[in-house]
Amino acid sequence: MATKKLALVGYGKMGRLIERLAPEHGFEVSARLNSQTKISKDALAGADVAIEFTAPEAAPENLKQLAALGLPSVTGTTGWLAHLDEVQSAVQKAGTGLVWSPNFSVGVAVFRRVVGLAAELLRDDDSYGAWAWEIHHDAKKDAPSGTLLHLVETMKQHGYTRSIDVSSNRAGRHPGTHEIGFDSAADTITLRHSARGREGFAHGALKAARWILERKGVYRFEEVLFGADKER
Repeated sequence: MATKKLALVGYGKMGRLIERLAPEHGFEVSARLNSQTKISKDALAGADVAIEFTAPEAAPENLKQLAALGLPSVTGTTGWLAHLDEVQSAVQKAGTGLVWSPNFSVGVAVFRRVVGLAAELLRDDDSYGAWAWEIHHDAKKDAPSGTLLHLVETMKQHGYTRSIDVSSNRAGRHPGTHEIGFDSAADTITLRHSARGREGFAHGALKAARWILERKGVYRFEEVLFGADKER
């Protein structure tokens, strides 16, 4: 596996973790950009791909600038998807690539598919009500998280059109737990994913960065793992 150069746009906890794990995925970090660093050809230092973990208000412009410079990118920033259409247009116009996801955990990607199947199986059974809940560390800005909203949207896409009670907690240093449940007079079904740390997110983002090197267009992380034709 030939070594490729990686630019980190955002150099907080995730950026530093990605840097530590990058060699395992055949990357050498060539640029580290923080909120005070303007994205430019010189600042990117010949990178082959960028991974962006910043803030919701910064991500859309960052991704458009990376596209304009012809650099494929991966973003794990949450809370910006209202701007997805304009970012997608910029990527397509530039002829480059982007992988986005509110969560780059392989386990969460599998969990989302399980949630979709459960929603599909229960969509016509009015005796079951549903809830969606999560907890994260107290520094996480968006609540509900992008991951939880993605799970709820998955349930709707699979035909569960009844009310879904959504709630969030923020406390301590919890890396993230997401729970989907269905309850009836007869029984309760609880589906839960709990992260043990940030490493799974970092490995997933690096896996996506390697994958997008050879592609153009805008993709979700599930397409990296399961293929575009299998994504639902």
